[in-house]
Amino acid sequence: MIPENAKKIISTAEGKMKDATAYLEENLRSYRVGKANPAIFNNVHVDYYGTPTPLAQVASVTTPDARTLAIQPWEKSMISKIEKAIIDASLGFTPSNNGEVIRCVVPALTEERRKELIKKAKGEGENAKIVIRNARRDAVDALKKAQKNDGLPEDSEKEAEDEVQKLTDKMVKNIDTIIAGKEKEIMTV
Repeated sequence: MIPENAKKIISTAEGKMKDATAYLEENLRSYRVGKANPAIFNNVHVDYYGTPTPLAQVASVTTPDARTLAIQPWEKSMISKIEKAIIDASLGFTPSNNGEVIRCVVPALTEERRKELIKKAKGEGENAKIVIRNARRDAVDALKKAQKNDGLPEDSEKEAEDEVQKLTDKMVKNIDTIIAGKEKEIMTV
């Protein structure tokens, strides 16, 4: 039976691990994989009257078809600033407009670019694993400290450490699954 103070330590570590996984998934959504996805513009900021503002707050982004993104600014005066922001973001798009709507055609990915994206995704996965391992290390340190200072029984401390290790293994496996899925998505032509 794991005491309450050890359960809190495990719960904190689990929260950090889940945050790392959620961050990885959110980050991988912005990877362009040959089909139009409005999430591609999540990191694009437009100069809105002197303030860098996310594109989604100054325009609506839609996908009229599988290979095109349409950006409808709330104000027509923002068209040139939105085009500049898209070009500055180096997403590989050449925006064109008709005075009301900006269109970006998503080019097909080259084999080289696909491999580059996979390499980048694996790097993101490794970063998430590092965060998970750091959370495990912090939890183990906190459990040892609790045993030393708070009188946590040694067998309870070992049991809690095993629980943290199981959680770590589960989260690392989850990261591997997410990366494998993204790799398959990127390589699908």
